[in-house]
Amino acid sequence: MKGGIYNVLKARFLVDEDANRNWGFILFVILLAIIMIANTNNYERKIFRIKALEGEVKELRSEFVDRRSELMELKLESTIERKMIEKEIKPSSVPPVKIKVKAPEQKKNFVQKLWQ
Repeated sequence: MKGGIYNVLKARFLVDEDANRNWGFILFVILLAIIMIANTNNYERKIFRIKALEGEVKELRSEFVDRRSELMELKLESTIERKMIEKEIKPSSVPPVKIKVKAPEQKKNFVQKLWQ
């Protein structure tokens, strides 16, 4: 047992005859560690991006609600009437009249005249 710990501390397992197998395992562990670090970094970057987008969505949603309430207020008849009075435009005392436009009659060809 004492010799095993002493050999690990002196790193004899890296220079023995069986060192190729040990180096392969060490490189495999290092590769796994690099992959894990890269994966964690990518995950954290995505989390930060999601949080930023959630904040932007909340801001845009509140702006949408504000704009919609402004639009509803502008559509009110009282608001329109007030703005027209400011421009000195008064409502008409005569109600509107519907105008009907008749389509011009098409020239009938000889066959159409026969069928009448």
